Amino acid sequence: MKTNRLSNELTEALNKQITLEAVSSQIYLMLACWADEANMAGVNDFMMKHATEEREHMTKIIEYIQERGAKVTIEAIDAPGAEPKNVLECFEMVYKQETKNTDAIYKIVTQAFEEKDWATWNFLQWLVAEQREEEKLALELLDRLKLAGGANATDTAKFEFDKSLKTTPQQFPTTETK
Repeated sequence: MKTNRLSNELTEALNKQITLEAVSSQIYLMLACWADEANMAGVNDFMMKHATEEREHMTKIIEYIQERGAKVTIEAIDAPGAEPKNVLECFEMVYKQETKNTDAIYKIVTQAFEEKDWATWNFLQWLVAEQREEEKLALELLDRLKLAGGANATDTAKFEFDKSLKTTPQQFPTTETK
């Protein structure tokens, strides 16, 4: 017997978060392709890993909804939008997307708290912690880019920044390294 333990409102909010995670993944894939065209292998690798990570978030939320007996809804997503003009704009896009994700997650956490759905509130704590780390990393990278000259960084500064991303610790390997 399948019993639904999620309210309709939380089910809808979690399904919207699945879509937002898919959008984030697509944006990172677009940025990875842009970086490849710009000969920035470090940025490409970083973005590919983050695209994979967003899909992992999406999968965890799907599994949670299913575990609680509610219905998962997979929706279509729009194209990711325009490519950045430079590496600074690229990472500004990353930060913007991460803060958008954080805001959406906070709304679901608040909703779970108000509904006294402690299982969902508890489940979402890993995602709250994850978003804190993602925003921190995005800000650190933006700061490094600004120190390197921002949108007007020299080729040497861009090269060094790109090279440094190869050593930036990340949880999810690309498919090549699995």
